[in-house]
Amino acid sequence: MKALFDTVSYACSKQVTQTYSTSFSLAVKMLAPSIRQDIYNIYGFVRFADEIVDSFHSYDKESLFNRFETDLNKALENRISLNPILNAFQHTVHKYNIGYKLIDAFMNSMRLDLTKQTYNHRQEYNAYIYGSADVVGLMCLKVFVKGNEDKYNRLKDAAQSLGSAFQKVNFLRDLKEDTEILNRSYFPEANNSFNNIVKNGIIEEIEVDFLKAYKGILLLPKEAKFGVYTAYRYYKKLLDKLKKAPVTQIQSGRIRVPNYQKFGLLAKSYVNYKLNLF
Repeated sequence: MKALFDTVSYACSKQVTQTYSTSFSLAVKMLAPSIRQDIYNIYGFVRFADEIVDSFHSYDKESLFNRFETDLNKALENRISLNPILNAFQHTVHKYNIGYKLIDAFMNSMRLDLTKQTYNHRQEYNAYIYGSADVVGLMCLKVFVKGNEDKYNRLKDAAQSLGSAFQKVNFLRDLKEDTEILNRSYFPEANNSFNNIVKNGIIEEIEVDFLKAYKGILLLPKEAKFGVYTAYRYYKKLLDKLKKAPVTQIQSGRIRVPNYQKFGLLAKSYVNYKLNLF
């Protein structure tokens, strides 16, 4: 039965989320059960695409990515795929009428990671951020508002800002790995040197994104608000640690939020949510 295969597909997407990101999976658990699985389905899809371009160094990445994209297009067209991750994703796409332009933009940014190593201009940097992060926020927003176009249009700018903030924090956190292992430099202003002036400028930009995003979080439906707020608090904490870290520490290692702090953030977020303090 197709229903049984769908159940297996959803379980695969959930497992991918929990295996690859304890922080994100914790935030997803704070969403209402009615929308939780669809966010797992979106994350499973974007994670698999990202893994192809970032991790499979001993294989022909371009060939694997081309095959993945072909399978994606067939899944969207036929509403089924033997790839459980794509099967789960296409279900969410059709359920909430997620635009193919969002999916195409994401795949285009992922394809850039196969060959592009340096972003010299803000225009190309912003385009990459939009495709790799903003559209993921917009896909999730489609789920959060359950396809309501009026609510979606009202909140999409904030969703993009939150996606941008998360991605830029990731870039700053992963600076060493991106530079030394993947040979990539995303921040145009950091191409010549990464110093305190550059770092502070990047952080100020992220803080502006977070401020815009926060205003949108306040307006989210109750099914989504606590989970998104939890993710927001986690990334804000990570940004605070990056802000305090010396440039040399960011260049030499990965700044992390320990598990005990993650659970502390969760507890504080829950209290704030229940007392309507945000």
